[in-house]
Amino acid sequence: MFGGPSEKKVFEFARIAKECGADGIICAPTDLKAIKASEDTEKLLCVVPGIRPAWAEVGDQSRYATPKQAILDGADYLVIGRPITRPPQAVGSPLVAMRRITEEIEEAVQNLN
Repeated sequence: MFGGPSEKKVFEFARIAKECGADGIICAPTDLKAIKASEDTEKLLCVVPGIRPAWAEVGDQSRYATPKQAILDGADYLVIGRPITRPPQAVGSPLVAMRRITEEIEEAVQNLN
């Protein structure tokens, strides 16, 4: 799509977005490392959907990461839907799911410091 491998095109689009004055982008967790590793795009805020804790179903996501891995790879904002709104029965309620995800995010942030 768009005339090249997705990894190269995502980086190219991120660079163009920055040149056009964008403060951030939406990107897959699998693209974070490349975007944050480049001097051209490292300061872009990255909003990242496809976040799935290890205990959640992957569902229709083909490019996903755990909250911890996304934070460690440079995500600024995480988009987490179904793992919270429809957690597995073994996890319990959405409130329990949210608490578990929050703990995972806190652990990742501590690892960054």
